[in-house]
Amino acid sequence: MPRSIPTQWRFRSRLRRSAWGWRGTKPAIVAIDEALSEIIAVNRHDPVLAAEGAIIFLEKISPAVRGVDSSSGALGGATYSAIHVLVPIIAAAPVSEPVRAKWLNRLFEAIQEDDPPYIESLGDFWGELCVTPMLASWWADELIPGVRNAIDSRKPRVFTFFSGAGICYAALFKAGRHDELLTLLASESTQIWPYLIWGGRVHAARGEVDHAIAYMKDHGGINTPVGALASFAEGVLLQAGRRAEAYAHHAIDANQGNSRLSTYRNIAKKYPDVQPDRILADLMASTPGDEGKWFATAKTLKRLDLAMELAWRSPCDPKTLVRAARDHLRSHPAFATESALAALHWMSRGHGYELTALDVRDAYRYAQEAAQLIGQSERVQIRMTSIFAGQDPTGRWMRQALGFIDS
Repeated sequence: MPRSIPTQWRFRSRLRRSAWGWRGTKPAIVAIDEALSEIIAVNRHDPVLAAEGAIIFLEKISPAVRGVDSSSGALGGATYSAIHVLVPIIAAAPVSEPVRAKWLNRLFEAIQEDDPPYIESLGDFWGELCVTPMLASWWADELIPGVRNAIDSRKPRVFTFFSGAGICYAALFKAGRHDELLTLLASESTQIWPYLIWGGRVHAARGEVDHAIAYMKDHGGINTPVGALASFAEGVLLQAGRRAEAYAHHAIDANQGNSRLSTYRNIAKKYPDVQPDRILADLMASTPGDEGKWFATAKTLKRLDLAMELAWRSPCDPKTLVRAARDHLRSHPAFATESALAALHWMSRGHGYELTALDVRDAYRYAQEAAQLIGQSERVQIRMTSIFAGQDPTGRWMRQALGFIDS
């Protein structure tokens, strides 16, 4: 049945070479999201056409964004996520091997032109993109001489890079040429994580789970990323059904997020069989002396008793505490009272960033209002007076912020 082929992908005109200048991060990310939406929509009714669109996108994205400031990491994150979305679409497209071979040639050329690198992680998925072991084996044969030449050219303090190395290892793995992969890796004088991980995967595929983890630890050296090693170990243990070990030894390092709350959520999502209280307790135990920084996580999880305890156990951001007092003033006035008092306490100890007199006044006001609701106004007033009674500069600043002029 003939396919209806559009004359032009909408995203194609947006992804022209050097489409955005130095400050173009936001519009570039918007364009990436729109392109993915367009490709995903087409994939619902025409998987082959969608795969062709995905290849066009991957060919055009790096030249389009090469002039954009990438220092924030946001653009790199967007392109990395795009690859994870597009690889399954390309791999699942029902096409003949000659067509897929042409697609792979185009993608390989795109990787060669990827400067600065935005789609280099595409090589990690080369086995999936090849689909068949036969096609993967062809790519391995093509790339092995380049890998060996790069290895032979290396000297002390000089690293010769070959952009096809990662692709070669991925192809060898897909082709089932595992002994050859390990031998080639062993000849590498400098062990690089994106290459080394294929050796670990070989051992894991053979069912040698413990050996796979030990192999990565032993060969990775001091520069091995802790999170990456933990993620590998966790992954092979989970795949082997050894969930308790995966959680106990690797879950925290493997699932670090941008915040403590996101780290908790990453672990809770992956380990629904582990009690939330245990996860939170283990996370707090992993950062001794920083228990107060888990206040916001405990609060969000509605563990208010624990949050109150954490607010006093070690330094906690006063602004976070003030917001908690404000948000829980009516619903949980006892919690709001302790949050506001803890905010004043840590302010008086010099903790917090860019604090203003308004922060002091807000904490004082919320403490008063919450104390009145629980019938503890006099007791709380005494506690507040004690907190900022010191004669140090911070104590004097807090009293001045509240309008208490020192004599």
